[in-house]
Amino acid sequence: MPSAPRSRSTARESAVQAELGLRRPFRSPRQEATIALLRTASVVRRAIERVVEPHGLSLAQYNALRIVRGAGTGGIPTLAIRERMIEEGTTITRLLDKLEEAGLIRRERSFPDRRQVICHATDAGARLLDQLDPLVDASDVAAVATLADADVEALVRLLDAVRAANAERGAARGAAPPGRRPTD
Repeated sequence: MPSAPRSRSTARESAVQAELGLRRPFRSPRQEATIALLRTASVVRRAIERVVEPHGLSLAQYNALRIVRGAGTGGIPTLAIRERMIEEGTTITRLLDKLEEAGLIRRERSFPDRRQVICHATDAGARLLDQLDPLVDASDVAAVATLADADVEALVRLLDAVRAANAERGAARGAAPPGRRPTD
């Protein structure tokens, strides 16, 4: 019986294959690319977590606090924060509870619709982010320091294409389809 043709990923052991201690090759170059993407995201995430955690924040809390600060003095509704989070599956209420308990944000009911909660960064929250910004910026630079500027731009374009192609399949459960707001 003839053997199946060998794919590119079976001809050599890739870096991700070696890191994961896999003895058998990936089933396809596309599987290898997906696993490499997930592994890379995990490694970069851990590096940034190590920057923010000593300051009492998880990466998700840091992300939420930045979103709140970015909204300015008008604040931002809780649901809008959830929609802008990097990790879409995050339970936003618990995150905001912790940020509020730490004195980094304040929440208030909006008028006339008291069902909507608006979040504002406190002075303490803004000061903490001012302290963290250069540290996280340095971590961002370090994460892709081995790439030339043109490669960084190409990487962003490629990741945009992968994310767009998977937006509907990868949307948070109960989320509106891409391009539609939950109220549409």
